[in-house]
Amino acid sequence: MIRRLILGALLSASLSACQTAQQPAPVEAAAIEDAAWYIGSMPDKPFDVPLVDRRRMDAKYARQTVSYEGPERPGSIVVDIDQRMLYLVQPDKKAIRYGVGVGKQGFSWKGVASVGRKGVWPSWSPTKTMKSIKPDLPVHREAGLDNPLGARALYLYQDGRDILFRIHGTNEPWSIGEQLSSGCVRMLNEDVVDLYERVPVGTTVYVKRNGRYRV
Repeated sequence: MIRRLILGALLSASLSACQTAQQPAPVEAAAIEDAAWYIGSMPDKPFDVPLVDRRRMDAKYARQTVSYEGPERPGSIVVDIDQRMLYLVQPDKKAIRYGVGVGKQGFSWKGVASVGRKGVWPSWSPTKTMKSIKPDLPVHREAGLDNPLGARALYLYQDGRDILFRIHGTNEPWSIGEQLSSGCVRMLNEDVVDLYERVPVGTTVYVKRNGRYRV
């Protein structure tokens, strides 16, 4: 069942709030390749979450608890663009680490923000900048397996304003560990569901590059 759902959903071209820099493969080949990445599903509403075959990925990007020596307080999110890792800081110098995909060169944002709101199976609309670069993008896409934001999204805010950068799921699991997007932070859907359940609105998010997150 999950294979049929994914094959159907991925017959439409894959778009992202953080647009992939590579040229898409032909639809038929991409659909078969995409479906091969999945091995089952995790119950969720209104859609089950496709589960990725982790054997296809570098083991270092698997969700795991690691030692963490950074100065950030427990409960904070730290995104290291260079490492392609997201850390949810825990007490006792530990962190839950997730592999992520990040923005391509020149598109990655860094700084300090907070989770302004959270979305379950969110809909997606391209920004004005994205439309100016690629005018044929759809104006809106509803939630679903082919939605670029995936199963969950954390919307980053500064001074009470949405800065249009997200931490979100993805329907392109091969992009984890890569620098392909237009700036947002991508996670496997099962990982972003896990993170979503652990962090409240108001969580501080540090996005750093070259060891720095101060703009």
